[in-house]
Amino acid sequence: MNTPLFRSLRAGALLSLLLPLASTSSVTDWAARRPATPLSKATPTARPLQGAKPDPAVIAQFGLYNDSKLQNLITAKGKAMTAVSDRPGDYGFTVVDSPIINAFATPDGHVYFTRGIMAYFNDEAQFSGVLGHELGHITARHGQKQQTRSTIAGIGMILGSVLAPRVMQSVGGVAQQVVGLGMLKYGRDDENEADGLGVKYSTKIGYDASHMADFFQTLSRTEAQSGSSIPTFLSTHPNSADRYTRVKGLAAQARQSVGNRTLAVNRDQYLRSIEGLTFGEDPRQGFVESGVFYHPDLKFRFPIPSGWKSQNDPDKFQMAEPNGKALLVFLGASGSSLEAAGQSLAKSIGVASANASKTTINGFPALVFEGDQQASDQSSSSSTPAHVLAQLIQDGNSIYAFVGLAAPASFSTYAPQFQQAAQGYARLTDASKLSRQPEHIHIRTATGTQTLASALASAGIPSKRYEEMAILNGMKTTDKLPKGMLYKVVGR
Repeated sequence: MNTPLFRSLRAGALLSLLLPLASTSSVTDWAARRPATPLSKATPTARPLQGAKPDPAVIAQFGLYNDSKLQNLITAKGKAMTAVSDRPGDYGFTVVDSPIINAFATPDGHVYFTRGIMAYFNDEAQFSGVLGHELGHITARHGQKQQTRSTIAGIGMILGSVLAPRVMQSVGGVAQQVVGLGMLKYGRDDENEADGLGVKYSTKIGYDASHMADFFQTLSRTEAQSGSSIPTFLSTHPNSADRYTRVKGLAAQARQSVGNRTLAVNRDQYLRSIEGLTFGEDPRQGFVESGVFYHPDLKFRFPIPSGWKSQNDPDKFQMAEPNGKALLVFLGASGSSLEAAGQSLAKSIGVASANASKTTINGFPALVFEGDQQASDQSSSSSTPAHVLAQLIQDGNSIYAFVGLAAPASFSTYAPQFQQAAQGYARLTDASKLSRQPEHIHIRTATGTQTLASALASAGIPSKRYEEMAILNGMKTTDKLPKGMLYKVVGR
């Protein structure tokens, strides 16, 4: 939860929060709502929808990473590539605030890099190669050809794997898009074409494209180390056994095509540009520890139902029953009073005949209402509206809501867990939680010829993180660093 977004939930986000439960996993997502475009092969003169500005849905989910240096870098290199691409257009390029190691392109012509992937590049040539790869997906119209159901759903949403379709349909908006995750993967042919275009475009703007192949090896190592089910670059961009060799070969051919021109790598320049980059999860936006959600900036805490999955978004915190039978969403509610906020929330959810009552919850003024959602115009004949319990809490000038949903037949099973979460809402006073800070990338200089492991030890990195740091640097712990060589470490 990014603090500014969370303090005042936008109407659009609220309206998309809760739709009736449905028995089908079919969804209508942001990509499908865009105007249809021909699916034929692109030509150099064809132009896509204009994507210079980032999609509000993407920014609402991930947040914009506030670093002008990196935003300027991706924009400058992206615009340079666009000018030499096979399909010039008014494309956009944005770094988003997500720790997931991924990059994606939307069919309307916008490329997004997460801050997570920015941390793992080790030179501008690697960065440029992947940027060209993503631009290649746009210029070759891969997203439009496969009618991508939701590209942003593949960047780290976890609730889609645990929520049954009936409850998934109730959350709408970004969370709803996760259902299409399995349909997001590019095919091998598209990946091969994008690799070739990435080599082509990055070489044309003066970079050594062979370094893109090296980065794919780094990605493979991150996936092997994490063992995470959260989708990352290689899960949405399938790898192949010969990818490294093939991309190296394409880069060698591209190098020959430029004759004696020197191709850049720019390792030191890139490393210096990511000094201070936030690494991993940012606890200032909220974090989970021992079954409790803490928000240091907003200074509150509450328990998560035992065994439930959770996900922290810029505008809400979602908790899901493991088998997908219930959902609890915590979010900011707008209104001049509890009554006004409750009326607005009920209207947005679609609960017309709610029984509302004022009360106190754990010492805070509160308003609780319960009722059935009305079937919406978007509902199919097989839709079953959810039963809803909304618990609004006024904490100073802020009003927050716990919104619990389940099918009417099973609602009584989960209502106690909805209530326990709200009853556990409290002000955060633990100094160790309030002062929690994110880790950042820091650039160090080798003081003499030494192994990476030795350099990490000198920088105070614990041995248990040596392999993680080696992957981050695209090296092995036994690799030799000459005196004066830059390398990355992580710390607060």
